[in-house]
Amino acid sequence: MQLYPLTPLIGTEVRGIDVNQPIDAHIFDQIYEAWIDSTVLLIRGQSMTPRQQVEFTARFGEVFSYTRSQFNHPDQPEILILSNLTRNKKPIGSAYSGRVWHTDGHYLERPPAASMLHAIEIPPVGGDTFFANMFAAYADLPNEVKEKVESLQVMISRVDSRPYNYPDRPSPTREERASWPDIAQPVVRTHEENQRKALYVGGNVPWRIRGMAPTEAAPLVTFLQEFAVQPQYTYRHVWQAGDIVLWDNRSAMHRATYYDDKNYRRLLHRTTVSTTRAGAT
Repeated sequence: MQLYPLTPLIGTEVRGIDVNQPIDAHIFDQIYEAWIDSTVLLIRGQSMTPRQQVEFTARFGEVFSYTRSQFNHPDQPEILILSNLTRNKKPIGSAYSGRVWHTDGHYLERPPAASMLHAIEIPPVGGDTFFANMFAAYADLPNEVKEKVESLQVMISRVDSRPYNYPDRPSPTREERASWPDIAQPVVRTHEENQRKALYVGGNVPWRIRGMAPTEAAPLVTFLQEFAVQPQYTYRHVWQAGDIVLWDNRSAMHRATYYDDKNYRRLLHRTTVSTTRAGAT
């Protein structure tokens, strides 16, 4: 087993393992620690059945599902299907999602700790995924900004974010508005496993800050978001069939990019971890 940095500041590639074979506990500990420290883990050339993906994901923590039940895998409901393929003229998965910077489940009171994607079919071009290291971004903030944001809370609103994230979708219904309460999250989150601090203000939405006037909050949040996605903090993943990518939602943002979903096939399986093995989120 070998570990290679994807960039100087974000991500680790693991080589020399087969995720379907037994992995020595000592070796897995090294993989796990590299993931926690670098926020993104890449393993190429892997073939997993849905059941094997759930089992491998479970080595990192508790597996759960929290969204888009109509696109959950029929045999393994823990898996969300991301795909433009159809069956009986109906989509089997979500053809696209997350094309703006975001953190998975940011709008939940207890957001998921991690997400994993397994690439099965990949178009020849497009559909890449960007990741940003929020540990590194926080570390480089000017000290006066760190002091200002240390104890602030950002208000995450699914209702407000809909036109930004999905401009082609209708406005939230009355039922959705009623079931989507605003959630307060810390602007700076201390990671439970390594005690490092990370920015936690994902997305392109001008989120509100609790107790702060909108005229002051909007430019502050915008500054933090734009600061965090500077090139030195980001990694662009060009997918290959057989890739496994695991990212830590407590310390990484990500966004998808466009692909030609009319002419090319794309199929990925996503699993989600609510709580990692080392403790609760």
